[in-house]
Amino acid sequence: MDIEIVRSRFAKHFNGETGYVYASPGRINLIGEHTDYNGGFVFPGAVQQGMMAEVKPNGTRTIRAYSIDLKDYDEFSIDGEGPHASHFRYVYGVAKEMEKLGVPVQGFDCAFAGDVPLGAGMSSSAALESCFAFAINDLFGDNKIGKMDLAKVGQSTEHNYIGVNCGIMDQFASVHGKKGCLMRLDCQSGEFQYFPWDPKGYRLVLINSCVKHELVGSPYNDRRKSCENVVAAINAKYGTNAQTLRDCTWEQIDGVKPECNPVDIQRANFVMGEKDRVLAVCDALEKGDYETVGQKMFETHQGLSKDYEVSCEELDFLNDVAFDCGVTGSRIMGGGFGGCTINLVREELYDLFTKTAVERFEAKYGKKPIVIPVVIGDGSRRIA
Repeated sequence: MDIEIVRSRFAKHFNGETGYVYASPGRINLIGEHTDYNGGFVFPGAVQQGMMAEVKPNGTRTIRAYSIDLKDYDEFSIDGEGPHASHFRYVYGVAKEMEKLGVPVQGFDCAFAGDVPLGAGMSSSAALESCFAFAINDLFGDNKIGKMDLAKVGQSTEHNYIGVNCGIMDQFASVHGKKGCLMRLDCQSGEFQYFPWDPKGYRLVLINSCVKHELVGSPYNDRRKSCENVVAAINAKYGTNAQTLRDCTWEQIDGVKPECNPVDIQRANFVMGEKDRVLAVCDALEKGDYETVGQKMFETHQGLSKDYEVSCEELDFLNDVAFDCGVTGSRIMGGGFGGCTINLVREELYDLFTKTAVERFEAKYGKKPIVIPVVIGDGSRRIA
């Protein structure tokens, strides 16, 4: 993202003044999908693309905000019900959630923009939330709020102001990102570990189907409810106090099949298998075994497509192309219902694969997918 664009638009809309500039990244996730809200493991990394905002306190209780990408302006009181447009509700929600943590938030002027492809499963919304959480903490909170709490602010914003009952992974990755590293996060305990990511002879690349997914509403929340239904059935049958599927066993899930909807069991089985796959990938990476990493990625895609049912025709097609081209690993990335595949590709196959994916996809669907090379970058920060 070009800082000069953000600074010029801020000056234009706010009387030639200047503020402070903050940035937060989008993310990729190598493996571990729909496990975060189930207390499992995820393996994300921050990317170079993200959201950038210039912010300046204005001495009032009003937030004056300009979305550069959408060319949209609004003003709303911190003490009111907030704006209707979702791109501004993220800003409002973060301000309200930071107030709950004791930060004396005041009004501010802001202009923001991003280069995370919308609807690509790279978490542009988490990048926006993390950017403003970091900025508000810096401007009004003396940076007293820790990084994990900033991530939780973004998550709570999704829950309370947007209507998506998401887990913590996206916001965690945006806040904690570290250049050249992926992170294994235990979503139950909050413990995490950095893993250096420099796969000699391999590259990561996203193929964006340009099918836009929308997680607000039932599809995403329905998947989460399926998992919660199975946990409730296990607690009722076994007298346990499991909070998520992380606390359950394969045997318990098998034992409550008669009491559960078969679709709920199917979804729970995917989550349990995905938890095991993340740990297997971590072990493989420590050995430099990228073939096993790739195998687990393909397994995850099949589970997301057939069991969790969050893929779509276009993404399954891209996954098939990757397999046909001899790509090491490929899977749908993100919440699903569109977006990207993430692909682990040997260097010598990279050009052939990306060219073939674009040509075959365009021939079938009449539009070109977008190739997005992955470079792992830093997390939330002030840049000016």
